[in-house]
Amino acid sequence: MIKLHDLYFKPFISAQKIEDTVERMAQEIAKDLGDEIPVFVGILNGSFMFVSDFVKKYPKPCEVTFIKLASYEGVKSTEDIQRLIGLTQDLSGRTVVILEDIIDSGNTMDEVHRIFKNESVKELIIATMFYKPEAYKKDYKLHYIGIEIPKKFIVGYGLDYDGLGRDLPEVYQLKTTQHMTNLVLFGPPGAGKGTQAEFLKQKYNLVHISTGDVFRYNIKNETALGTLAKSYMDKGELVPDQVTIDMLNAEVEKNAGCNGFIFDGFPRTNAQAEALDKLMDSKDSQINAMIALEVDDEVLVGRLLERGKTSGRADDADESIIRNRITEYYSKTAILKDYYSAQDKYYGVDGVGSIEEITVRLSAVIDSL
Repeated sequence: MIKLHDLYFKPFISAQKIEDTVERMAQEIAKDLGDEIPVFVGILNGSFMFVSDFVKKYPKPCEVTFIKLASYEGVKSTEDIQRLIGLTQDLSGRTVVILEDIIDSGNTMDEVHRIFKNESVKELIIATMFYKPEAYKKDYKLHYIGIEIPKKFIVGYGLDYDGLGRDLPEVYQLKTTQHMTNLVLFGPPGAGKGTQAEFLKQKYNLVHISTGDVFRYNIKNETALGTLAKSYMDKGELVPDQVTIDMLNAEVEKNAGCNGFIFDGFPRTNAQAEALDKLMDSKDSQINAMIALEVDDEVLVGRLLERGKTSGRADDADESIIRNRITEYYSKTAILKDYYSAQDKYYGVDGVGSIEEITVRLSAVIDSL
């Protein structure tokens, strides 16, 4: 992740993929033009890196020149096209290949075609490194396209955000969810996870998503997902991961503008963790940390037996059931500990002490993210 001015950008296209694409385009154009010596025209400022790399890979003689057009303010493409630097050579009867860094709305194509129509060129060919098909509004043919990308703002490889980012060898995409912090909170039975989730939710203004609560809400309200989940549960079958993810997606969508989420009770397997990563990535966000409360087994057993005196829960009153629950927790958490540790996102926190002391420890982890 990088920050330019006030915005954050996430990695999108690697330098290696860019290099491979430029190589492919250079070879394709050289093959199609044969022995003809073309004039490559770069559209400044954005195309300078693309043009430089392209002509170095172009295997035949060529000429290079530049014009400068401007159509961006901040992160938006505007209708107003300004020509700042014009042509200084006669291109009559020449084959001209426009090398554009990016074509989105295509507004600059109007000015490009007008310029070169007046120059009486033999043929005008358009080649663009990046292309946003969803944004393109014109009918002009694009003869060569490097990489098609979604309709999102990008920087790097000649492209900038208010002057910054042109020098980056890779391409980064605007992170539209700018300041979201997402946590997966784990803790064995009796660790006080629910209590701590409430404190953290209030302190950091996060949305607490408990899988159990989400299931109960959907089933009680007979939503389509709740009805589907209940059909599996009534048959004694596990609810498919995708159904759970769809429920979580609905909760995330409801709170799209929040500071972040605390996920409680999900994921429980590697497949679920991968599905959650994909879900958050689709929201232009990510899981920042798995935080696990760590408490000695005997302390947990003592806490749950004490709780069982007033909770009315049968599974809090039977020591063998309690120990089985703790064993099951560790068997599942160990897998996820490895998953998140591999991403440097696992944080174990001492869960023994007063509620306030544990909250301070959890807060120190979150503050460090």
